[in-house]
Amino acid sequence: MAFTNSQRFYPETRMRRMRADEFSRRLMRENTLTTDDLIYPVFVLEGEGQIEEVPSMPGVKRYSIDLLVEKAREWHALGIPALALFPVTPASAKSEFAEESYNPDGLVQRTVRALKAALPELGIMTDVALDPFTTHGQDGIIDEDGYVLNDRTVDTLVKQALSHAEAGADIVAPSDMMDGRIGVIRDELESQGFVNTRIMAYSAKYASAYYGPFRDAVGSAGNLGKGNKYSYQMDPANSDEALHEVAMDLAEGADMVMVKPGMPYLDIVHRVKTELKAPTFVYQVSGEYAMHVAAFQNGWLDEEAIIMESLLSFKRAGADGILTYFAVRAAEILNR
Repeated sequence: MAFTNSQRFYPETRMRRMRADEFSRRLMRENTLTTDDLIYPVFVLEGEGQIEEVPSMPGVKRYSIDLLVEKAREWHALGIPALALFPVTPASAKSEFAEESYNPDGLVQRTVRALKAALPELGIMTDVALDPFTTHGQDGIIDEDGYVLNDRTVDTLVKQALSHAEAGADIVAPSDMMDGRIGVIRDELESQGFVNTRIMAYSAKYASAYYGPFRDAVGSAGNLGKGNKYSYQMDPANSDEALHEVAMDLAEGADMVMVKPGMPYLDIVHRVKTELKAPTFVYQVSGEYAMHVAAFQNGWLDEEAIIMESLLSFKRAGADGILTYFAVRAAEILNR
């Protein structure tokens, strides 16, 4: 900050003066977190009356569709505006070419229809990626050497996104990091009359080690094995590249963009929002959640204070909204 020659310093200027009371702290607060900022990622599985714990994510559960609808009523009543769906695909439904991803009667498609029938005003976002549906755990179709084929994958992603829109999804969220998929998906949605189906592009998705618990939750970790996603997800060392990716997705028709992971990439969130000024979202991913919860369980950190501080950091960096497994807990705190 530049100071003018007329700027007066201590004791005329006392920065603590405005911090002295709660009312003045509130008046000068630069960023505020509300339930409007929260998207809750949820895991759905086959069957009825089914609940499963996710061992690497204490407190997070997988729900069958019927129970997910019941829980969604509670979450919506707390003020959470949207859910993000992630399927636990049975091994029998996985294949080399991920055909189940665009099955009109697939798990995601049935879940979307059930949620929209029960809670039409609740926003439903769906993941557009193939890793839950492939036998190899990659986000796309691979060749004989294991390399993910970009254009062949995009063809399947378009079918998947359209099937989600037809089921009633409000937002489709391509998280695959294939080149060019946003423009093709947008063109297909427009041509089929889904002009208000929003696209949240995972534009700056890094090849991060923080995703481990999520892959356990959706059952893709075993399929991926010792494989990696370095050839399509972004190098954690790069920042300018993220701006290039985001700008391309916006030009292709994305309505919103995503930075993933969250707290280790606050600089990327800030650059995207500051430089491109588009609706910018961030994902506080499974690894971030897991290490916070481990610290809570060991009594090393204060649960409520850390949850709210971590989420506020995303707002301060410039995020318009946050996907977080703490959404329900945060909403409960905010509703007091």
